[in-house]
Amino acid sequence: MHAVPWLDGGSIDPSASAQVRDLRRVPIHPDHWYPLAWSSEVRRGRALGVLFAGEPIVLARTESGTLFALEDRCAHRQVPLHAGVVEGDCIRCGYHGWTYDSTGRCVNVPYLGRERLPNGVRAYPCREVHGLIFVFPGDVALANARPLPALPSVANKAYKTRRFGRVVKCHYSFMHENLMDMNHQFLHRRQMGQMRARARGRRRGEGWLEVDYTFARKGKQPVGEALVFGASSKNGDQDDQDVMTVRTEYPYQTLQIRSGDGTLVMDLWIVYVPLDAAQRTNRTFGLLSIRRPGIPLALDLAWPLLVWFTERIFKEDRWIVELEQEAHDKQGADWNHEVFPVINELRDLLRNCGGRTVIALRKAGDTA
Repeated sequence: MHAVPWLDGGSIDPSASAQVRDLRRVPIHPDHWYPLAWSSEVRRGRALGVLFAGEPIVLARTESGTLFALEDRCAHRQVPLHAGVVEGDCIRCGYHGWTYDSTGRCVNVPYLGRERLPNGVRAYPCREVHGLIFVFPGDVALANARPLPALPSVANKAYKTRRFGRVVKCHYSFMHENLMDMNHQFLHRRQMGQMRARARGRRRGEGWLEVDYTFARKGKQPVGEALVFGASSKNGDQDDQDVMTVRTEYPYQTLQIRSGDGTLVMDLWIVYVPLDAAQRTNRTFGLLSIRRPGIPLALDLAWPLLVWFTERIFKEDRWIVELEQEAHDKQGADWNHEVFPVINELRDLLRNCGGRTVIALRKAGDTA
């Protein structure tokens, strides 16, 4: 049996089992659906090796289009199955030809009789929606009870959607904080001009937290920013009527902007998937949907500028959160002095929803 990094912690510090855990050492909880690849990355008759928190997983698509996910290790010599061959509804290891079906069962070893077939490998629940391949890496028994994230704007023709993602070298919690805390707009002053965020209220429930923002602008609004967030009709210290709501619904995040009449003009969905066992690197998957204006093709013509603008914003965010991670690693602990109540509540939520180390599980078992 292979070690499971989100349970035994891998290289995650055992101090994560303390009553108040260093959030940067809290592993993400595996009992949720996580996108591990874009649909376009796994072609028919091909396989792709991916990672979730250090665990290798192979995504395979048959010639008929069926998709499945298995542990990316042959039970024989432990070489990755993604280096093998997809044949029919199965995948064959590229070393000795051991063959596995979509359930992970070993169905053929060329030099053994079928009555002597060995055990297979782990299979993961796998779903494909809106151009994303989701895998459930946790307890299989919980997969059907956990819904996939609802992405209504992506399927709505009134919106144009951009799919984006990057590898970011930081713990996923830094990413949640970055999006939730709109007070960091100073970082984007060259792209977005001078604007000040005002938190107008926050709400919290089981597994989620959200906050509303309005913005006051000084000076002219940049064109790229107007395309993404909508044109501002106010200058000076007076708030714009648009309301931005940022929500963490573990483990996903959304950012929505509604105009004064309640129309949803921008809808962002994003998730941060840990790649390594220490969970110091994540791959982001984002879907940014912009409502089409009344002028036909206007958004399509402006789309290259919007892509350029959002890439510059993401580049700045990636740079700053990677600096946060570097500071944490050098200090060996979280010296962060946070004063914004929204972020302190977010940290509590991420700690409570996160996974536990084996040490914590053993202590819980001892007291049961």
